[in-house]
Amino acid sequence: MAMTKPATRPANPRFSSGPCAKIPGFSLDMLNDAPLGRSHRASVGKSKLAAAIDGTREVLGVPDDYRIGIVPASDTGAVEMAMWSLLGERKATMVAWESFGAGWVTDCVKQLKIDADIVEADYGQLPDMAALDWDTDVVFTWNGTTSGVRMPNGDAIPADRAGLSICDATSAAFAQDLPWDKLDVVTFSWQKVLGGEAAHGILILSPRAVARLESYTPPWPLPKIFRLTKGGKLNEGIFEGATINTPSMLCVEDYLVALDWARSVGGLSGLKARADANARTVWDFCEDRDWIANLADDPATRSNTSVCLKFTDGRISDAEAFAKAVQKRLEAEGVALDVGAYRDAPAGLRIWCGGTVETADVEALMPWIEWAFHAELDAQAQAA
Repeated sequence: MAMTKPATRPANPRFSSGPCAKIPGFSLDMLNDAPLGRSHRASVGKSKLAAAIDGTREVLGVPDDYRIGIVPASDTGAVEMAMWSLLGERKATMVAWESFGAGWVTDCVKQLKIDADIVEADYGQLPDMAALDWDTDVVFTWNGTTSGVRMPNGDAIPADRAGLSICDATSAAFAQDLPWDKLDVVTFSWQKVLGGEAAHGILILSPRAVARLESYTPPWPLPKIFRLTKGGKLNEGIFEGATINTPSMLCVEDYLVALDWARSVGGLSGLKARADANARTVWDFCEDRDWIANLADDPATRSNTSVCLKFTDGRISDAEAFAKAVQKRLEAEGVALDVGAYRDAPAGLRIWCGGTVETADVEALMPWIEWAFHAELDAQAQAA
């Protein structure tokens, strides 16, 4: 018997894992103070960029002696800028348990062609981070956006490491604790947890990373947008708001608005609590049903932002086709947009639960997932 459609719909059906939902109550009027048509080098542009850097430090609790820069090409640009500028001084360890980490492996091995150990784990699992050689430069993601698996903490990273820890934290920043003393490079983009606009990245460097930049020159050519030093010294202007290329002041304004909203909900602790509540709603839903499960095997490593799910019912003959059909039903009903698993990930659903998503919307979505699941099973049985 077909299930009745749920009576309640999410007020905001946007559960994309990037670009993510805008802050609650967002309107374009909030961007009226953007200095459009003005140079980013004018005093008004400089002050906005400085405010973005200062706000990042304040909300995330970044140490005073860490540099924060706004860089081009989103998180991808920030990670590759770090890799091209810092790697090669010593052996590297590349860690991949999802698609973006696998991309950094390709950069290191096939593009930079440096000596590296490759440590991998299947989707849903986290490698033994404590077993890594941290005297090498270790490149890893903190939160696997396409696998829903995250680092539970920084305990595996030794304080006396000789290498640099280079962390892609794009879907973790503003939702999870980042142990700054264990991280030498941290990158993220505005489009994730704060729902900002795409194309800009943040690059955060520890004093150890700065020392490497000033003592080591990589053997390969560096494009202009990757150059962090000038005359053998750190280009401090980049970390004071003098961006390498022209930023969008509209996007900067949008980020400043999002930072203000983050402060209004209690800063980092408030953002973490919102993401935790959203993710817990999905986890509890899965735990009460035997046909759907979290892709992350270990509850301690489950992401509270990009929550990845898999269908486990034995009646499903084609997992990929079934998951796509469920996704299409949810989108057709206007209750969930962009919740399909990432193209390289196992078939299933991916529900963004970062702080800009309202818990009431996640709660409203869960019955719709159950409805779509049973509706597709019925359709599969009738077609057999």
